[in-house]
Amino acid sequence: MLGLLPDLARDALGLLTRVTRDYGDLVRIRLGLTPAIVVGHPDLAGEVLVTRNHDYRKGDAARRLGSLLGKGLLLSEGDFWLRQRRLMQPAFHRQRLAQMADAMIDSAVDLANGWQDNEVRAINLEMQELTLRIVGRTLFGTDVGEDLDRIRHATVVLGEHFRSRLYTLLTLLPDNVPTPGNLRYQTAVRDLDALVYRIIGERRATDASSEDLLGMLLSARDDAGQGMNDRQLRDEVMTLLLAGHDTTALALTWAFVLLAQSATARDRLEAEVEAVVTDCRLVAADVANLRYTDHVVTETLRLYPTAWAIGREALRDTQIGGQPVRRGTTVLIVPWVMHRDPRFFDEPAAFLPERWDNGLSERLPRFAYLPFGGGQRVCIGSGFAQLEATLLLATIAQQWRLDLANPAAEVEPWPVVTLRTKADVPMRLHRR
Repeated sequence: MLGLLPDLARDALGLLTRVTRDYGDLVRIRLGLTPAIVVGHPDLAGEVLVTRNHDYRKGDAARRLGSLLGKGLLLSEGDFWLRQRRLMQPAFHRQRLAQMADAMIDSAVDLANGWQDNEVRAINLEMQELTLRIVGRTLFGTDVGEDLDRIRHATVVLGEHFRSRLYTLLTLLPDNVPTPGNLRYQTAVRDLDALVYRIIGERRATDASSEDLLGMLLSARDDAGQGMNDRQLRDEVMTLLLAGHDTTALALTWAFVLLAQSATARDRLEAEVEAVVTDCRLVAADVANLRYTDHVVTETLRLYPTAWAIGREALRDTQIGGQPVRRGTTVLIVPWVMHRDPRFFDEPAAFLPERWDNGLSERLPRFAYLPFGGGQRVCIGSGFAQLEATLLLATIAQQWRLDLANPAAEVEPWPVVTLRTKADVPMRLHRR
């Protein structure tokens, strides 16, 4: 009945690594009652994401987020997805992102100014707080401080809800069945709904042409001159609010862990920040010269991709690599595996930001590195996330050096909806 679900629950990363190592780049497995195929080669991933992308839709695990995210860009399909993507794309143009950089830097400075020398803080929680404040400023154009507790509590409940259904047959249980867990989940969704609809209503009543993301979404129009209604806005705002802060917080957490474990990389990053930042604080224009810092982010996402697995479901009978794929089969593309494949990366388990110095990204197979997905469904916020992580890392490193509070303790990855740390990560802060 369960197939490999118990093995996946015990050690998903190890299982998927072993099956591709032992059986090749295209491996048939069964997860509960669902037939699945694990894809371990970039060319085969390209077939799923590009060449035959119309044969697939988002996987079941992602679609379960629909009760929360609705028809936001992450989950919508077909012509509606294309319309929404075109409406939202201008909001993530390079020039727009540059305008958001100051909010990112200001938020990081505020956080760093509140730290004390030699104190210990859970860096994963600090990064979640920081990126949540940034998404509030860039999405809503305001500090979400007064609503922060509501958002934080709701995201904890939502995370527990979806994690409880991962790797189990509970995924078959609808979210509207009145179990205690479902009732907590429904309350959290209603609380976030009230917040998001309130902000949308306030903005419609005042100024829909502001430069934050919500203002741009309110003023966006398709070819027929139609904008988004409140429900469409709600779905897109919810997606940006939740996915937009959590993913960068996780990347930064892993980056600080890796830097604490590599004195060479940390020394080089700190030297670059000192050379680039000529005034007392970072400015948006400095990011172009923070090349090594950017490579630290890139290498972190190689070793610990937030989207550690990408799921698709076959809509019709199709094929991958000449092998038949039946309708209803789940296809798992696993960045965790491909990012650590020695065919594409020398010393694949080592943290070596300098590997990206000499144009490695141009020499790699197209889908050997895909922390933000690939094809037309590549994450619309990838540029935002890379810029944000680079600026925050440099701003914090300018003032602080972070060490693991217990260097002997293993920081264990936890592959749930995203790739988290299994426990909080206490780090000791040293003022530079």
